[in-house]
Amino acid sequence: MQLANIDLGKLFVSKTNMRQGTKPPDVSDILATVKARGVIVPLIVRAGEDEGRPGMFAIIAGARRFHAATLAARECGEADALPCAVMEAGDDAAALEASLIENIARLDPDEVAQWESFTRLIQKERRSVEQIGQTFGLTELHVRRVLALGNLLPRIRTLYREGEINAASIRHLTLATKAQQKAWLALFDSEDDYCPTGQQLKAWLFGGVSISTKHALFPLETYKGRIIADLFGEDGVFADADQFWRAQNAAIAAKRDAFLAEGWSEVEVMEPGQYFHSWEYERTPRDKGGKVFISISHQGEVECHEGWLSGREAKKARALEAQDGRTEADRQAVRDQRSETTGPLQTYIDLHRHAATRAMLTDHPAVALRLMVAHVIAGSPLWNVRVEDQHVRNEAIATSVETSAAETLFDEKRRAVLALLDFSPDEPNVTGGGDDLAAIFARLIGLGDHDVMAILAVVMGETMQAGSAIVEAVGTYLKVDMARLWTRDDALFDLIRDRQVVNALLREVAGKAVADGNVAEKVKTQKAIIRDCLHGANGRKPVEGWVPKWLRFPASSYTVRPFATLAKWKQVEPLIKGLPVPMPQIDPYAIAAE
Repeated sequence: MQLANIDLGKLFVSKTNMRQGTKPPDVSDILATVKARGVIVPLIVRAGEDEGRPGMFAIIAGARRFHAATLAARECGEADALPCAVMEAGDDAAALEASLIENIARLDPDEVAQWESFTRLIQKERRSVEQIGQTFGLTELHVRRVLALGNLLPRIRTLYREGEINAASIRHLTLATKAQQKAWLALFDSEDDYCPTGQQLKAWLFGGVSISTKHALFPLETYKGRIIADLFGEDGVFADADQFWRAQNAAIAAKRDAFLAEGWSEVEVMEPGQYFHSWEYERTPRDKGGKVFISISHQGEVECHEGWLSGREAKKARALEAQDGRTEADRQAVRDQRSETTGPLQTYIDLHRHAATRAMLTDHPAVALRLMVAHVIAGSPLWNVRVEDQHVRNEAIATSVETSAAETLFDEKRRAVLALLDFSPDEPNVTGGGDDLAAIFARLIGLGDHDVMAILAVVMGETMQAGSAIVEAVGTYLKVDMARLWTRDDALFDLIRDRQVVNALLREVAGKAVADGNVAEKVKTQKAIIRDCLHGANGRKPVEGWVPKWLRFPASSYTVRPFATLAKWKQVEPLIKGLPVPMPQIDPYAIAAE
């Protein structure tokens, strides 16, 4: 048996159901309960293909509940999906329904009491939403709706328990902020004011409302926009929502920075409208790695939830605490294992750094010679001998690297070497070319030292491993200028999806004020602003010569989270510092200029 919530429009009464017919059944005895609480006991359904209605579900048991829910939906204007038990082949409908009714009979009599029980099971017994649903024969959606009562003020829960508030209204109130709930209670208690319920309550909470000045985190005296006061001057609203959000986002960013300065390990700014459901998190103090979550309503209200971890993070923290000898630094290290860059983004970075480093290597054959000797002594994953083919499945990354200035420069040097060896100009590589080793040896004997060193440099570039620590060592030692060998492109920005990283990039390109003013914006919006700054579009001043920290030599990162390239640089940094400055034998950009 599989429990699921199925839309009303996908349900129909099966021909085998005893209540199937042209006349709807009498549901007067259950209609009031369905209106107030919804359908609790799941319907028994099966796939509708057997009755010629693919994509639908046939109701085997529960037709009266279905008709009652349909009538309730017509009256209130909202149609909730119904809980259903989907029959498998060989299931007995009567047995399934008896089992479900028996399970649900163990439930507390009202939803507030259920919330108290479910909360106790989650906090004390460490039960999951799925486990609670299996215990009582409920869908996960029903369990989550009951748990959402925890978002309500105690008095609202009491009124719901006493039947003073209907189910449709209570569901909307679970999504309201505490301030909105207090305001609604004031209307509820007033004898003169209208108190919205049902659909009207939803519009009151989430409609196209103006933003009240009481939600501003910033001092109103510093606000440059226009504020419209009400008739009594007690409150006001912001005339320009966009201008408000710029100021509010800057204030949110400042609050985030303040929390970090206080020692919180992480502060997560949630997207506007994303609700903080406390049952999905566990209370965790700051010294145990707890984080701060900042939730933002569409009306501009900001709430800070201090000292929480998601259920998964809290479980990992408890497992780590159970191990002896672990310090808080160890626990923080485990929490920070999520990489700053995704796999494709790291590949993009590795290949561009590799391309630029080996392009510069062609101008330093003495360095290439020493590098080759080091390969002979220490070995390398590429020395069989094999060529670094820069293979990647992502077509955008492949195109970006192949068309880069660095790869173009290296390819020109490679073609010159192919001509020196009398190889076909269409050969993809110097390494592995030719059929007769003796003939290649004889050809090299007839070439001068300068030509042999040029061949050596290209061969070394072809056999240097991308994404390795040696790229960091050589690239930094040669002072590779990525601003001349790399061109920003859409492939890079399409690979960046992390909100924290994007905001840090925005700060680097456009400045702290712009980054803080857009801290809560979607990743897509912040990346669009970065592009505007780089191209000088939409009134932005163009930023010339920008190279992300990931691609510079030496590399650095935008967060404290792991970054593979930086880790490799840290391995070789002590070895590179203090070495004499390399002297290129030719102008590094001579070929490019020609």
